[in-house]
Amino acid sequence: MGAVPSTPRHTSSTAETAEYLIGTFVGEKSFPLASDFWQKLLELPPTLRWDPQPLNHHHTRHLAKILIHLSWCLQEAIRASGAPSPIYLKAINAVYISSVFLKYIIENTQSDTIEELCLSLHENEPVPKDFKTDQKIENLVMHNVLTFLGSIDVSPTTSRLHQELLNFMLVAMSTQLLSGPTPGLKDLNPFLDAAMSQESLLVNLVVRRLLLNYIMRPRLPSNSAAAYSIFSEESQPGVLQRVGSAAANLVLLPFNYLVSSNSEGSRNQLADFSLHVLLTLIHYHKCVVSDGSITARSDDSATSDTVSKVNTYFTVNPYSKALENARDIEFDRADIEGNTQNGPVVRLPFASLFDTLGMCLADETAVLLLYSLLQGNSDFLEYVLVRTDLDTLLMPILETLYSASRRTSNQIYMLLIILLILSQDFSFNASIHKMMLHGVPWYKEHLLHQTSLGSLMVIILIRTVQYNLSKLRDVYLHTTCLATLANMAPHVHRLSAYASQRLVSLFYMLSRKYNKLVELRDDKLQTKTISTADGLVEDMSAELQIYTDFLRIVLEILNAILTYALPRNPEVVYAIMHRQEVFQPFRNHPRFAELLENIYNVLDFFNSRMDAQRMDGEWSVEKVLLFIINNCRSWRGDGMKMFTQLHFSYEQESHPEEFFIPYVWQLVLSRW
Repeated sequence: MGAVPSTPRHTSSTAETAEYLIGTFVGEKSFPLASDFWQKLLELPPTLRWDPQPLNHHHTRHLAKILIHLSWCLQEAIRASGAPSPIYLKAINAVYISSVFLKYIIENTQSDTIEELCLSLHENEPVPKDFKTDQKIENLVMHNVLTFLGSIDVSPTTSRLHQELLNFMLVAMSTQLLSGPTPGLKDLNPFLDAAMSQESLLVNLVVRRLLLNYIMRPRLPSNSAAAYSIFSEESQPGVLQRVGSAAANLVLLPFNYLVSSNSEGSRNQLADFSLHVLLTLIHYHKCVVSDGSITARSDDSATSDTVSKVNTYFTVNPYSKALENARDIEFDRADIEGNTQNGPVVRLPFASLFDTLGMCLADETAVLLLYSLLQGNSDFLEYVLVRTDLDTLLMPILETLYSASRRTSNQIYMLLIILLILSQDFSFNASIHKMMLHGVPWYKEHLLHQTSLGSLMVIILIRTVQYNLSKLRDVYLHTTCLATLANMAPHVHRLSAYASQRLVSLFYMLSRKYNKLVELRDDKLQTKTISTADGLVEDMSAELQIYTDFLRIVLEILNAILTYALPRNPEVVYAIMHRQEVFQPFRNHPRFAELLENIYNVLDFFNSRMDAQRMDGEWSVEKVLLFIINNCRSWRGDGMKMFTQLHFSYEQESHPEEFFIPYVWQLVLSRW
């Protein structure tokens, strides 16, 4: 098997026919669109073996032509819904060949503008009469791919084609990997841009289908791999599979170093691919020049200063909008209130989506989908908040945070932001303390029996802060944890003894870090002999200010519990009394004094009554707690200063694409 023959061989051997056809596809001879070569290529039984060669696309434009034939195959498959397998086999062959060579060109491109794709025909190319020569091939193929995905149900007959089309979309959209994490004017993503240009009705159908695939998790028929040996994993791969090995595994380009995640448990390929495609689509941003902006000079001497004056903006992402406007198929608040919808919307079974997410939150892609829904879709957020089984979502989130050392920092951030978004709602904060858990088997440090979901959430958030102090040392993570605890504080109800102890220990942990920073700063100020130490002292002062703010937030959390919920939380009073010495060093601190006045007001109230009560024998833990419970009834809060309740809200960064685009591709590539 060497060079590709320049003329067809007249032979009855199926193997040699396949060898010739695929060899010709990658060769130098250009076949017109109407040639019967394409039908013979797409009707090949994909069971034979072949040595692959690079595609000579600049001359033949065979990639553009196979994409056109893919579009035609999909149109035929859509027209013949429930069609016999030969129609789908042709479409599968077309999409697979397209994916293989498109991937090969993208991963081997020498340009960050993907010029090597050559997504057009030569001007003198003969075309069928009904073919519009002015249409963009990427628009044609993406329209038909999306139409098939959105309008044809997944069934045993169509499931394999659905999966291969989703894989094709990931390949086609991977041109994003050629650019930096921040979208720029020079970025060229022809297939993504074509997807964004589709009409809203089709966009809605696609978003709905991708989410239904994720919810329903349809299984591929067990005999599908045997029927289409192109997907066989045998040691003797078929022709098209051997072609695939030439482009084996997509080179990860700028983001290959990011891939670190492992797949979790048993996976469903169709569901996974659907979610990957959805996340890539909804987080895409196209950067364009606004009207009336100052443009760069036309000559090549245009400077960066000139270009920097260009006013740019991101176009509206229709897939993101469709997800944001999705409504529950069972209940639509707008319809009940008599308001009309502004055009068609995606209707989904929120109950099934909620349950599916609850089962899959160990996976980062599910976490990102949940974040995208809660942050963007007010109806889904409201639906989640009125569920009486919030443990369905919260327990896997808290368990994942418990094992933070085995998770990526991005996954931890997303989970904490989700908790912060939920904690913005007063009813959420109240309801989680009323939901009792009989046990938490995965929590190993302490036996948690008959503890509330709210108490467990407090414990895990404090544990996450402790982990961050020792490992990540990330200020944003600290801030998010403390903000969530602050939102919960006024609504705390019967916080468990262990959670109360951890809350006071949190102040102690942060105070130790604060005191260490003070000592280091003072030592540097006393021993400073060279000017280079100035910057170090400034850095220490900045970090010291951060920990001062953290300590104040913890004191405000304790104040909120004591001010608004003291009678309902005797264990918090006990924990403060038991460790009251940790507050003493800060009693005269200008940032903490007024907050500590309230804490000492509480301490004085209970300490004075304990001193006045005559006891037979020593004070035991049980006796002290019973004493606190009894005296809580007479607590009136006299002398307590009322501070404005802290209420933290999550706001997305001004340029979220700088985080989400690389993050989405990190997740996609780690599972592709």
